[in-house]
Order: sequence, then structure tokens, then C-alpha cells
Amino acid sequence: MAYPLQYGLQDATSPIMEELMHFHDHTLMIVFLISFLVLYVIFAMLSTKLTHTSTMNAQEVETIWTILPAVILIMIALPSLRILYMMDEIYNPTLTVKTMGHQWYWSYEYTDYEDLNFDSYMIPTNELKPGELRLLEVDNRVVLPMDLPIRMLISSEDVLHSWAVPSLGLKTDAIPGRLNQATLSSNRPGLFYGQCSEICGSNHSFMPIVLEMVPLKQFENWSAKMI
Repeated sequence: MAYPLQYGLQDATSPIMEELMHFHDHTLMIVFLISFLVLYVIFAMLSTKLTHTSTMNAQEVETIWTILPAVILIMIALPSLRILYMMDEIYNPTLTVKTMGHQWYWSYEYTDYEDLNFDSYMIPTNELKPGELRLLEVDNRVVLPMDLPIRMLISSEDVLHSWAVPSLGLKTDAIPGRLNQATLSSNRPGLFYGQCSEICGSNHSFMPIVLEMVPLKQFENWSAKMI
């Protein structure tokens, strides 16, 4: 999860988030290079009165500053499209979880099980235990197996919500009457926090999401107890 005064992205815990972070760094370097080049040209124009007559009316220069931006855009677009298609792919999910947004809590249903569903509410500040995080802890965590592809079906029963877990690279809108899907997979066990990322009313900031990624054996034991 994020820590105080953090300026970068959260540590990636899924292959998709790792790809997104690499693309972020790749694009940021291109932006820095363009910015430094533009600043250098501006400084050079302001600090000297010399004029190169060969560049005042040259087809070669116009060709370069037309082709170069096109090449840069292609260098950004190709990795972006690759990640976009990776995020949309569903590779035979081993588990499907249906998520419904409400004002102002989440409900979860494990559709592969006959009767495994629950509501997830934020724990009030006065009921927190030592070490628990304010505005982020819930009474029922979403327990999922690690190292397996999981499909999330996301919708809403009232207004627009958004189911977002930054460390997994997930942010999917929950829209009434529409079923959106997302794929998640975690490389390591742990607790991963998120929140509703769509302004949905007065208690919008009190809809946390907590995913507990565990080994498959531990998940099977948990599901047996819940059923």
C-alpha cells in the first residue's frame, strides 16, 4: 500500500501492474527528453542573435520535424496497445468473483461455490484494533488464491462506483445494469488495499477494498469454513 509522502506508484504485485510501471517509466523518459530539447532550443534562441541561414528555409529540417514526432508517437503507442490487449485477455480463469457496489459498501459472491457470499463494510475508527489502518480496514476481506488467474465481474445496484486496487493495476467502473469484467493475478501473498474511485455520494470515501491473497491450500480451508 501507499506510504506517507510517496510520489511514485505502489509496488507491483501482478504481471499487469509490472508492465504498466515499465510503460510509465518508458513514456516518462521520452517526455523528459522532449522537454529538455525544447528548453534547450528556447534558451539558445534567447541567448544568441546568430542565425543559420541554411535552416531558415530547408526542406530537410521540415521533413525531420514532421517524421520525428510520428516515430515518437509510434514508440509510445505500440507498448500501450500491447498492455491494453493483455489487460482484456481472460485465460481460463480458475475462479470468478462477482462484485456489487452499494451506497456505501461492497458485496461479493463467489459464483463457483453454491452459497459463498458476504457484504464488506468499513470498520469504524472507534472499533479499530492496534495496527489496523483507518478508513481502509473492512469487516470481511476478499480472500483469493495467489498465482492463479481470477475473473472479477463488477457491477452496481444504485449509482456509479469504481472498484480499484492500485498495486494490482485494477480500476474498473461499477455501472448499474452493466457487468464489467477484469482479470487479476497476484505473484505473492499479502494484503492489498483499494477504495472506490468514483464519487458516489456523501460516504464515497468510506468504501475500502481489502484483498487477502493466500496460497491455494489456505484458500480452500477458508472457503470450506465459510460454506
